[in-house]
Amino acid sequence: MARYLDVHPHDPQPRTISQVVQMLRDDALIAYPTDSCYALGARMDDHAAADRIRQIRHLDERHHFTLVCSDFTQLGQLVQLDNAAFRAIKAATPGAYTFILPATKEVPRRLAHPKKKTVGVRIPDNRVVQALLHELGEPLLSSTLLLPGHEVPLTDGWQVKEELDHLVDAVIDAGDCGTEPTTVVDWSEGYPEVVRVGAGDPSRFE
Repeated sequence: MARYLDVHPHDPQPRTISQVVQMLRDDALIAYPTDSCYALGARMDDHAAADRIRQIRHLDERHHFTLVCSDFTQLGQLVQLDNAAFRAIKAATPGAYTFILPATKEVPRRLAHPKKKTVGVRIPDNRVVQALLHELGEPLLSSTLLLPGHEVPLTDGWQVKEELDHLVDAVIDAGDCGTEPTTVVDWSEGYPEVVRVGAGDPSRFE
C-alpha cells in the first residue's frame, strides 16, 4: 500500500521531504507533483524503477525517460549541449519543458534510447520537486503519470493513491498541479523540434 504524504506546495516540510528522500534511497517509486502535472519518480541507480514505470504506463523500450534536474549544472552533466542549445535551454529553465538530447556517459545505458542514445532532461519550476532534488543530491528518473487509456494525466493526490495504491510506494500531495504535461523539444539533431505542445510556451523553439 502506498504511503500518502501531504506536503505544503510553497513551503514543503523538511521532515516530510527527508522521509521521501529516504524512501527513494531505499529504491521506492513515488508519484509526485511537478510544475506541469503528476509524474512517477525514482533514483537513476534503481535498476527496477524503469521497468516498474514501463509496466504502469504500458511503455516500450523506445520511450524516452526524463531525468529531472535541480539546476542547469546538473543538467549539463547528463546531456551534450552545443552553444545554441546551451543558451536557449538555459533561458527557458526552470520551466515546463522537457529537452531530448544526446546522453553523456553519466547516464546509464539502460535509461537512454536504445538506438538514438538520447534522453530527456528538465528543470521543473516547483518548490516541492526542488526540495526533493536538493535533499537527494542527484537527478530523478521520471515519467509523466499518464495512465493507459487516459487522455489527461492524473492531478489529484487521492485519486493517484486510489489508482496506484499497490504499484507505487509513496504519493506526494501538494495540491492541484494542473493537467498539461511538459512541452517536449527534441534537440538531438542540432536544432529544436517541438514534438509535443504542453504547458511550456512552444513559440520560443519554433
